[in-house]
Amino acid sequence: MAEPGQSSPASVSPDAAELGALRERIDAVDRAILEQLNERARLVGSIGRLKQAQRTVVYAAARERDIVEALRRDNAGPFPDAGIGPVFREIISSTRSLEAVLRIAYLGPEGTFTHLAASRQFGALAELDGVSSIIDVFAAVERGKADLGVVPAENTTQGIVTETFDAFADFDVAVCGEAVLRISQDLLSKSGRLEDVRRVASHPQPLAQCRRWLDRHLAGVERVETPSTAAAARAAAEDGDVAAIASAMAGVVYGLRTIEASIEDRRDNTTRFLVLGRESPAPSDSDLTSVVFTIRKDEAGALHRLLDPFARRGINLTSIQQRPMRGKPWEYLFFVDLEGHRSDPRVAEALDTAAGFAHSHRILGSFPRAAQAPRSGARSEPQASEVAGQAPRSGEES
Repeated sequence: MAEPGQSSPASVSPDAAELGALRERIDAVDRAILEQLNERARLVGSIGRLKQAQRTVVYAAARERDIVEALRRDNAGPFPDAGIGPVFREIISSTRSLEAVLRIAYLGPEGTFTHLAASRQFGALAELDGVSSIIDVFAAVERGKADLGVVPAENTTQGIVTETFDAFADFDVAVCGEAVLRISQDLLSKSGRLEDVRRVASHPQPLAQCRRWLDRHLAGVERVETPSTAAAARAAAEDGDVAAIASAMAGVVYGLRTIEASIEDRRDNTTRFLVLGRESPAPSDSDLTSVVFTIRKDEAGALHRLLDPFARRGINLTSIQQRPMRGKPWEYLFFVDLEGHRSDPRVAEALDTAAGFAHSHRILGSFPRAAQAPRSGARSEPQASEVAGQAPRSGEES
């Protein structure tokens, strides 16, 4: 007979019994996963000791990218492909921390899109340090205050981030990775009501990226430029009349409500970020090489001769950007991204030939291309692990 207050076995419904049995099986699977995670941790610890003896770098962008891509290829379901990247990012981050805790400088403050990109690239167990400018990221990496840095490079709507390209002239750092982030701009405020908005604040780039939406829904409302979307979110948290254009992550960090999600005018609004380090990684099966050239401005056809060695060898140039040289009017730096690793004989030969035509050149780095995430949805939502425990013109907001 059942004790008072307890259900008798006969009173348990078949559905409840089945639910309990399934949960017990899930608990067993979770314990098996934990056992395998600890085995992975032990293996990573052994790799860490080998790396320490060989004095090789802890962060291996190509290896981490290839792990996720291979798992997606092998996934038979029903676990969604879109979940593999976030889950294994944190597994990799956690076990990597047994080798060393990476210190990552990023263009802050907390809640910016660069913060989100750094969080997604390195996981919750990296030490993320938000600094006030792109120059500060470069300086932290060059001086060894950070192991790696994350800076925005270009946006599909607003183009290149000029400060990032200009900083390469002043700092001796290498490009050792890249990240690509779909940028979704939200309108956020304390109340979450459109009728309360008297001013809209954001960095100039998001204001430009959302111009048509603002003209249609908030015509005549004052638009205020701020140094970052995070600064705009702080302003909105302090003043109920202000709405901020910022990331969903900024809304979580600063306790704001969403008035309208995804107000950007273009749905393909995407930013490419560069990972900065002090040395380039080893070749992978999908690399880019970044190089900067100068040419003699008084030589006709100089730019054609510079680029021709790549065309002759069938090397695809994925990007060519031009920036003025400081103190030399009408002279330019040409930043070129090309497919392949600098150690590839064909790429090395093209680079050597091009260097012979250039006035000067510098290879900024060879690095693995960013993994292409499966398209399960357009928004770049913050994950709990990206917020908890984390404490151009400027361009960071792209």
